[in-house]
Amino acid sequence: MTDDQGQKTDTGTVDLTKTPAPEQPRPEDAAPVWPRRVVAVASVLVVALVAAGAWLLLDRQSASERDERREAFVQAARQTVLNLTTIHADNAEADVQRLLDGATGDFKAEFEGREGPFVEVVQQAGVTTIGEVLEAGLQTEDGTCAASLVASRAMVSNADQPEPEPRDFRLRVTICDENGRLLASKVEFVP
Repeated sequence: MTDDQGQKTDTGTVDLTKTPAPEQPRPEDAAPVWPRRVVAVASVLVVALVAAGAWLLLDRQSASERDERREAFVQAARQTVLNLTTIHADNAEADVQRLLDGATGDFKAEFEGREGPFVEVVQQAGVTTIGEVLEAGLQTEDGTCAASLVASRAMVSNADQPEPEPRDFRLRVTICDENGRLLASKVEFVP
């Protein structure tokens, strides 16, 4: 159609044979990709750091528990040696009983049934020994048992020798956990 001036006018009809190209977003209108990548990388790093922190915390806790358990074995060995090297003629029965109460296995078997004659000898000779642990350390650990090396000194006196005389000992003490009680199962003199 033409208007009064001889120009073509739009009649409002659409030519369906020509489809306009879809509008492409302009680069300045598109959201940048790098912030999403930074967020993804940061998220992965945070998760990795949290996992590593949790692992380190658990590892430290188990190491602390292991150290406490080892120290308990060494302390039980120290106490066994003190009980073994501290005996007074006046309370020899109680001293030997204290030693037996902390014993099990071979060590207990060595004393049971012989405590009576031992107490008699200590009382007749008027023996007094006062023990001291000089050093102690864990040697081996095997599940519920651990062996410790203990260096000790006992100051020994008796009716014939009232002046205390030092005697040094090196002992290997095996401590076993029996239902939550740490008991001496073996005591050996180490040259």
